[in-house]
Amino acid sequence: MATDELSSKLTRRLQIEEGAEEPVALDGDHQNGAHDKPTTASADSELGAKLQRRGELNEGVGEHHQPSMKVLNPYTEFKEFSRKQIKDMEKMFKQYDSEKDNFIDLMELKLMMEKLGAPQTHLGLKNMIKEVDEDLDGKLSFREFLLIFRKAAAGELAEDSGLHVLARLSEIDVSTEGVKGAKSFFEAKVHAINESSRFETEIRQEQEEKKRQAEERKQRQAAFKELKSAFK
Repeated sequence: MATDELSSKLTRRLQIEEGAEEPVALDGDHQNGAHDKPTTASADSELGAKLQRRGELNEGVGEHHQPSMKVLNPYTEFKEFSRKQIKDMEKMFKQYDSEKDNFIDLMELKLMMEKLGAPQTHLGLKNMIKEVDEDLDGKLSFREFLLIFRKAAAGELAEDSGLHVLARLSEIDVSTEGVKGAKSFFEAKVHAINESSRFETEIRQEQEEKKRQAEERKQRQAAFKELKSAFK
């Protein structure tokens, strides 16, 4: 019932907006206005938002956006960075994602830039997000955050831009020579092979480090048990 009433109101409001019908005040509205106003405030607000969105779409200002279902694998998509670099970026992202919703919104970006010692204006922050905001949701996903460092490494950011300042002050070294810098196809192939080898080496080093830590843990536990049994 409430859905039908909302649909009727939406249709009537659109007709009034288009000039097809004049607004008419009903007596019942005057009699029950004071009683209905609190209960319909939320519906009117939602209706207003829908009308504004509909107008933007009709004028070509807004666009329909579907959330991406693609699962991000930063190690395969951002091959120009080492695993350590990506882990450092992820650590930084999570540090400022105070709401833990896997996004950095405008206020969280504001705090980040203040902590880095380079506060930005409200408009400056919006422009920073806009430059890498591929899905136009007004906030930064982790992939969009990585795009900042990709653009910085490729020299695609203006030196006076907020994103360039962020990348420079983050203390994450993103200087890298990509395949673009290769002088020939042969050099590009060699570079690709070296990159693959480097990636495998980093994974192996991580595995060895985890194994070493597990072995140390086991030795500490054995020493503790031996010490404990000595006091029995």
